[in-house]
Amino acid sequence: MGKRQRGFSVVQVVIVVAILLVIAAIAIPSLLHSKLSENESSAVSSLRTLNASCASYSMLYGGYPRSLSNLGPGNPASSTSAGLIDSALASGAKGGYVFTYTAGATGVGGNVLSYSISANPITPGTTGQRRFFTDQSGVIRASTAGVADASSTPIG
Repeated sequence: MGKRQRGFSVVQVVIVVAILLVIAAIAIPSLLHSKLSENESSAVSSLRTLNASCASYSMLYGGYPRSLSNLGPGNPASSTSAGLIDSALASGAKGGYVFTYTAGATGVGGNVLSYSISANPITPGTTGQRRFFTDQSGVIRASTAGVADASSTPIG
């Protein structure tokens, strides 16, 4: 009588590997989609924060900031570093998106009277699909077909 061998046959191992590959093929796209949604939600939240911070800055200093860095951390707080947003957002990149702040026209006293902010994915399709835009109106707009601007669809 021969010895009975223990362990898995090659066929059993191949079946297990095939099952794992099928599960991975189903799960990975869902994980990527959830990451895109997370990044887009973070971008919208950051734009809301920026709008509120710009409004606070305007009340404190008589006009909107000249750049995102003016809203960033400062000790003590001043018009050049108001301490209204964190350093990551003040740098212009956060959560897979790049934020571009553009100061608008200035008044007689040199105060900035308007602004616009765009948020674009660092790697379109990988870190986000939609592009966002907002200005001093506080309305956040989105576009999936190119750059978002003041004529893009408002989001709810």
